[in-house]
Amino acid sequence: MKQTITEKIFSQHVGRPVYAGEIIRCPIDMVIGNDITTPISIKAFEDSGATALANPEGFSIVLDHFIPAKDIASANQARISRDFAKKYAMKHFFDEKDMGIEHALLPEKGLVVPGDVIIGADSHTCTHGALGAFSTGMGSTDLAFAMITGGNWFKVPESIKVVLTGKPGHYTTGKDIILEIIRLIGVDGALYRTLEFTGSTIQYLSMDDRFSMCNMAIEAGAKSGIVAYDAITAEFLADKPLAREPKIHTSDEDATYVQILEIDVGNLEPVIAYPFLPSNGHSLSQAVSDAIKIDQAFIGSCTNGRLGDLKIAAEILKGKRVHPDVRLIVTPATQRIAREATKAGYMDIIIDAGGVVSNPTCGACLGGYMGILGDNEVAVATTNRNFVGRMGSRSSKVYLANSAVAAASAITGYITDPLTILS
Repeated sequence: MKQTITEKIFSQHVGRPVYAGEIIRCPIDMVIGNDITTPISIKAFEDSGATALANPEGFSIVLDHFIPAKDIASANQARISRDFAKKYAMKHFFDEKDMGIEHALLPEKGLVVPGDVIIGADSHTCTHGALGAFSTGMGSTDLAFAMITGGNWFKVPESIKVVLTGKPGHYTTGKDIILEIIRLIGVDGALYRTLEFTGSTIQYLSMDDRFSMCNMAIEAGAKSGIVAYDAITAEFLADKPLAREPKIHTSDEDATYVQILEIDVGNLEPVIAYPFLPSNGHSLSQAVSDAIKIDQAFIGSCTNGRLGDLKIAAEILKGKRVHPDVRLIVTPATQRIAREATKAGYMDIIIDAGGVVSNPTCGACLGGYMGILGDNEVAVATTNRNFVGRMGSRSSKVYLANSAVAAASAITGYITDPLTILS
């Protein structure tokens, strides 16, 4: 019986063919914790009486949500992970000394590898599927079980095959593709399924695009998102000290899918997700027509805080000024991205335009710090969620967009087509 890429990854790990719907016990290559969720995992680990990590090389903690600490509570929360990392001499522990948002930092470090099975106590762990791995979010106690045993239980998910055709327009990105998918199938349209991204469009999508697409698979209810390894993946990994040997899998041509979704990307405009769901997608033309006034533009997060996003922003902001009524906040996803953006001159352009650059953090995306919205304020953001109160006040509104739209909107004070800024 033919298999999907997801079925093949699990089959390789358990040593026999497995198929969608089976419940299996599977070893895990990388377990990922952060400063918010890991303390719960640590308590469960210690309460179990465990005295050693089952797979020390396959466990990482990234302090990224409230680091540097925003208050006493977050400082104490981070200390729990710091003390645990020191006690067990953790090799893969990242804080201010080598910081970044976990879903950007670990691929950068070569700690997630094609063919891996990866879990993390963060819903956007599905980001890593862009590297041809199975990666999904689980609960903190699931992490503890993996810390203790080196594996966990999974129900092998069914797959939805997303066939993307056509070459994207100049400012149509991976973010727009995933927003269009979510618009079409809804926030529960892929519940406990894998979104497998395929088709001729894939050759035009950078790793930044692919990470963005897999990152937001969860916003359609998906268990994971995945893109098969190809030349673009290989180029991204070429300078990385990979933690393991890659295991390359591709879906069989006649593998079984629960659904096939076809999208002509060549005719896709940038998509704007209106409040209060990622599925509330509208064309950029509609958003421009609606004359949506903004108070804040945010470029960053695990979805769109990569070097390509900062490059696009700088291209649009060069020689321009942020509107007097708008705050532009830019958050590089890692220190390395910040450094490369500085060398390329992007940071100077952003700051000269009136933007402010923060340290790598998840803070603004989840309404924690570094960009909280006040009462009735409106933001256009490259983040992944626009629920009620997601970035601050419950009366605030968040419009999800790509980095080009966010940068252009910062200049005009309204959601804006970036092509009009450059014309």
